[in-house]
Amino acid sequence: YEESIKYALKRKTFGKQLIEHQAIRLKLAEMLRQIEAVHDSCERVAYSLSKGVPDLALGATCALLKVNSSRCFEYCAREASQIFGGSSIVREGQGMLVERLYRDVRQAAIPGGSEEILLDFTIRQAVAKDLKKQKKAAKM
Repeated sequence: YEESIKYALKRKTFGKQLIEHQAIRLKLAEMLRQIEAVHDSCERVAYSLSKGVPDLALGATCALLKVNSSRCFEYCAREASQIFGGSSIVREGQGMLVERLYRDVRQAAIPGGSEEILLDFTIRQAVAKDLKKQKKAAKM
């Protein structure tokens, strides 16, 4: 994201800065939105842990955080590649970092479980929690 902003402020196309094009601003805004959402989720998990919430109670939350982080990373790498254009596929120069991130994005998502397994784990925990609430309500 940061490299894309710098590049969009520096690069000129069709007689104006890249950042002046609405499509580029929208890409950057969506990147920022996703990054901020992941950051907020991460802080919520850290706060819960600091307050003594057991690890097991945070399993689904952490699984969703990992999925959202991986998807955010993938989206930002892809959009940065679009913003950098052809220089993002070369392993040198101003697009070198974007090329490396885009190449490594899937590799970074694999450790800790695939997205499908993590999402399945999350929904199973949510269903179990809901069933527990329903049984408790039925007893009253």
